[in-house]
Amino acid sequence: MTDRPLHVGMIASSLTRAAGGVHEAMHGLSKALVRAGCRMSWIGPLRAGAARPVPEEAIRIWPSRLFGPERLGLSRGLSARLHEADPDVLHQHGLWMSPSLATLAWRRRTQRPVIISPHGMLDGWALAHRRWKKQLALAGFERANLQGAACLLALNTSEVQAIRAFGLTNPVALIPNGVDLQGPAAEPAAQAPRELLFLGRLHPKKGLAETLRAWHRLGEQAPALREGWRLVIAGWDDGGHAADLRQLAADLGLGPVVRFAGPLYGADKTRAFRQASAFILASHSEGQPMAVLEAWSHGLPVFMTDSCNLPEGFAAGAALRISTDPEAMADSLARGLASPDLPAIGGKGRQLVTDRFSWDAAARDYRATCDWVLGRAGKPDCIVSD
Repeated sequence: MTDRPLHVGMIASSLTRAAGGVHEAMHGLSKALVRAGCRMSWIGPLRAGAARPVPEEAIRIWPSRLFGPERLGLSRGLSARLHEADPDVLHQHGLWMSPSLATLAWRRRTQRPVIISPHGMLDGWALAHRRWKKQLALAGFERANLQGAACLLALNTSEVQAIRAFGLTNPVALIPNGVDLQGPAAEPAAQAPRELLFLGRLHPKKGLAETLRAWHRLGEQAPALREGWRLVIAGWDDGGHAADLRQLAADLGLGPVVRFAGPLYGADKTRAFRQASAFILASHSEGQPMAVLEAWSHGLPVFMTDSCNLPEGFAAGAALRISTDPEAMADSLARGLASPDLPAIGGKGRQLVTDRFSWDAAARDYRATCDWVLGRAGKPDCIVSD
C-alpha cells in the first residue's frame, strides 16, 4: 500500500466534445475521482489552438497533435505524450482508433494495468456498422489490446453480455455512468408548441431518420396532437448525416414542425433541456446514453428504445418505450405525448438519477477496481461473476 495519490490516465480518440457522450462520461467520472483524492491525466488528440477541453485545472491535459478530421482521431505523438504522463493505471475510452495502438504499446512496455471502456462499441449493431474496418482493426491491434486489458468496464448488463458474446474472458467491472442533478426540476413548459428534444450526435445509430418518419406519420395520424408539439434536433454532425436528415425533413414537409438547433453546449444545452417538455432517443445501439441521464436530471420524461440499455427507466416508470419502426414509434408517441402523466414520469426520472446514477458512487467502485488491478486491495463487489 502507498500513500501516494492514485494517478489515473484516461485516453480517448478526442479530448473535446466531438467525442459526444464519451467526453461527458470521462469528465463526470474524472471530477468525482479528483474529489476522491486521485490525480487525473487526459491523453489524446487536440487540435492546435483548441480551447482546454475541461475547466478543471486538477485534470492535467497531455495533448498530442491532431491531423485530419477530428472524428477519425488521427494523431502524432500520442505514445510520447502517454509516456510523459506516466499514470499508474490507464483507462481507454472507446475502440478502433489510434488510442488503442498507443494503449497496447504502453501496456507492453510498462506492464501496468489497463482498463478499457467499450462504450457500447462491442454490441451487434455497432460491430456490423462499417464491419470491414473493424475486422481490419481487430486483426491488426484491437483484439490483442482488448485481451490484454486487466479489466473491461461495462455500463450495464447488456454490455456485459456483449463483451462475453465477443469472446472476451477478462474481468468485467459493472459501473454505470452518472450525472449531476441540475438544480430544481424544470417546470412543465408553458410555450406553445411544446418541445420534444433530441440532443446528441447526428449519426445513423441514433434513429433520427426513423424519428422524422414517425413525426411525419404522427401528423397524419393525430394532426391536432402534433400541432401542439415541435421536434427539436440538437447536436453535432457526424460524417455528413445532418445534411441527409435536413433533406429528409424537407422531403416529408416537416419544416414548420421540426427545428435543427445545431450543437449546443454549456448554458445553451441547459436551456434546451429546460425549455423541453420531453426527450426522445430512438437509438439502435448505445452503451449507456448520457443524454438520457441528463434529461432525467432535468425532470424530463423520456421516450427511448430498449437499445438505450437503461431498463431501470422502464422499471421505475421514468421512460416510455418506443420502437425504431416509424409506424410503431408514431403510435407510441401518439399515446405518450397526449398523456397527462408526462410531468410525473419526468419526476420519476429525476428520482432515479438521485437514487441510482451518482458520479460519486461510480467513482467509489472505480477507485476500488483500480486498487484491485494494481494489487493493492481485494476484488470489489462491482466485478461481475460469470
